[in-house]
Amino acid sequence: MSYKRFFPLVLLFLILAGSVFHACKKGEDPNSNIPYAYINVVINPNSTMYQELNIVGGWMYYPYVNPPSRGLIIYRMTLDDFLAYERTPPINSDLCCDPETLLCTRLIVDDYYPFVHDTCSDFSFQILDGSPIEPATIPLKQYQTNYDGLNLYITN
Repeated sequence: MSYKRFFPLVLLFLILAGSVFHACKKGEDPNSNIPYAYINVVINPNSTMYQELNIVGGWMYYPYVNPPSRGLIIYRMTLDDFLAYERTPPINSDLCCDPETLLCTRLIVDDYYPFVHDTCSDFSFQILDGSPIEPATIPLKQYQTNYDGLNLYITN
């Protein structure tokens, strides 16, 4: 085989191999600016203790998590599907921290439903998937949820 016929095949192989390796590279975490907090929550969303989650479309704040997390927003999408978001704002998370009390702003739902709102930066996000609404560009930090019919497990 001559050099002229062999070179294009080698070049094509190298381009394809480079494309495969580039495609297999994991993407960056869009929420890398939010400090890592160990999340391992187990609740029974059908109990009276979590009445807000007893219906589809219900949501609640869950404050009992490890620092530096500022709590969770738990949302019931369907009878069997739940979403859990970090309450730390994904953009400029420490912009509105009070240096005296060390309290920082948290994402809220309240009157903004079906949106999650950052009162400090005035950014909003969809509660259905955490996607940002312009001008925000970074989605909400979402945790893994698993519901077995009795207990809801929220982990990272």
